[in-house]
Amino acid sequence: MIGLNDNGAPEGIEFKADLTLERLKPRLEEVWRNNEIDEAQRSEFERRLHAHWRPLFEILFRLYGSRYDFFFHIERILQTAAQAWSDRPVELRDLDRHRINEPDWFQSEKIVGGALYVDLFSDNLVKAREHVDYFQKLGLSYLHLMPLFAVRPGNNDGGYAISNYRSVDPRLGTIDDLRMLAADLRRAGISLVLDFVFNHTADDHGWARKAQAGDREYQEFYYLFPDRTVPEQYEATLREIFPTVRRGNFTWHDGMQQWVWTTFNSFQWDLNYGNPAVFRAMLEEMFFLANVGVDVLRLDAVAFIWKQMGTGCENLPEAHLLIQAFNHLARISTPSLLFKSEAIVHPDEVVKYISPQECQLSYNPTLMALLWESLATRQVGLIMQTLRHRHRLPEHTAWVNYLRCHDDIGWTFDDDDAAMIGINAYDHRQFLNQFYTGQFPGSFARGIPFQENIKTGDMRISGTMASLAGLEQAIEEDDEEKKELAIRRMILLHGVTLSIGGIPLLYLGEEWGMLNDYEFVTDPAKAGDSRWIHRPKMQWDYLEELNDHIESGNGSIRNHIFKSTQQLIALRKSLPALAGQNMELINTFNSHVLGYLRIFEGHRLIVLANFSEEVQCVEGNKLRTAGIGRFFEDVIEKKTFETSAPVELEPYQILWLKRV
Repeated sequence: MIGLNDNGAPEGIEFKADLTLERLKPRLEEVWRNNEIDEAQRSEFERRLHAHWRPLFEILFRLYGSRYDFFFHIERILQTAAQAWSDRPVELRDLDRHRINEPDWFQSEKIVGGALYVDLFSDNLVKAREHVDYFQKLGLSYLHLMPLFAVRPGNNDGGYAISNYRSVDPRLGTIDDLRMLAADLRRAGISLVLDFVFNHTADDHGWARKAQAGDREYQEFYYLFPDRTVPEQYEATLREIFPTVRRGNFTWHDGMQQWVWTTFNSFQWDLNYGNPAVFRAMLEEMFFLANVGVDVLRLDAVAFIWKQMGTGCENLPEAHLLIQAFNHLARISTPSLLFKSEAIVHPDEVVKYISPQECQLSYNPTLMALLWESLATRQVGLIMQTLRHRHRLPEHTAWVNYLRCHDDIGWTFDDDDAAMIGINAYDHRQFLNQFYTGQFPGSFARGIPFQENIKTGDMRISGTMASLAGLEQAIEEDDEEKKELAIRRMILLHGVTLSIGGIPLLYLGEEWGMLNDYEFVTDPAKAGDSRWIHRPKMQWDYLEELNDHIESGNGSIRNHIFKSTQQLIALRKSLPALAGQNMELINTFNSHVLGYLRIFEGHRLIVLANFSEEVQCVEGNKLRTAGIGRFFEDVIEKKTFETSAPVELEPYQILWLKRV
């Protein structure tokens, strides 16, 4: 029996860590010698290794110390880390040194993100290189390419059923094309973000194929069971992720005559991180991606990576330990690499993944959901209640704020937050589902259901930003006033995500007001997944054919949306107050107007956002006390306001107010 100290770590763990490292150093020498690594590069690696070794060893010991082969895997993990540094291209080592000295680079006001599917936006990686100028023109400095690796034929969950982490889908290009695109982006000042799908592989991945062929070593990479006895014991406490697609979390495989753990789809096999060989194998894949030139890895489905009988197998402590271990190893071998968590879980669980020791970045699904909630209700009570205690993050971390992504919208607000202001959470979600599928009287939205469960009433929402904001309805009805209001809603939403604190992220196509693509149902591989409705193919002829004019005289709808978005991005980059994460709410005493103050190193900016289609007022004295001044200029419209009079906001108007 191993005793534990007051911190919950095994007694004498530091001694064990130091002795283990001393014994393993000859293995490092082999790597340096085989790769002809000079003394300076060795020393650089070893300084970082010594800084991170003790906490890394403690984590691995807690996870795997009882394994018969623990020492073997520790040795291989250390060799893998040294090899990754040996393989690291010179320009990426230079970037490592720069970002070690500027660790909060991602908190700059100049960081603005975009996300896209390569095939839908640029056809392939070669053409994507031709669009780097476009990304710069829009103002992006962070680009997330949705899954682009080799995938199984047919349904592949939008690229999240990966067959090979080191091979690009041949329809998109090659791994060398990806390296060249990464280099182009780096020269343009744009950081590259890719997905790290590390909870599961496709059923045709090489590891899964070996398992199917009877290789016992690779069968232990997954969770396989000869009958339903153990799966039923697990199922007693598991939830179903896609209950309308299939029941349960296990899939029968005829070839192996075994049940396979498949949390998401039957063709996505969960990896067994209780086996250190899986951790080491995925570590190699992580380092490979980092050395291709990736700056940020989005950790997919982080909540599900550890299993334990009698629990929901989500958000377990060991999941956090695993991410911390990956993080320590990244700091040692590829120190400029950052992690972004994708945890679409309860808000209280989301924040647990965010720290310099785990994921420095995290999607902000709660803010996304509540911005749409505020548009539907024309009220800011719930978003204010939530932001009061859910926006602040640890130092050296940041939210990634988005309005739409490749995924659906789930109403991930906290029930207790809703109850605090008199909202019944269940009823409110039903209202939001009705509103955003256009079934509520007076709705402007044109979303469609995703994973609708008739029995429970559960539903999530698919749809592009423009269609959800009313543009599709307005164009159908050829109503100029509704077109104008829809555009105002879109600009309002962009204005909030660009200013509230963190990295703003556009799902590309938003900048042109792309509408729902109903043709996805003609493709058998997509027809069963309504999320494809908001993954339309980019129509580059929009750049030349912008002919659907609106009466306001601002040119075409698409051109108006693009220019407005581009202007807001440029303004964000010019305002130091928008750096960092610090945000203070302002009580506007108007239930329709969200107000907050951004402060960074003495710079101040007040943001007021009207979520209704009616003119709203805020007392000028609120500006005076919050902004410490008597006169303020809206940097968007270049209009000056005196604090001696009420501030008037037009329908869906957002003001960025700077003291003058």
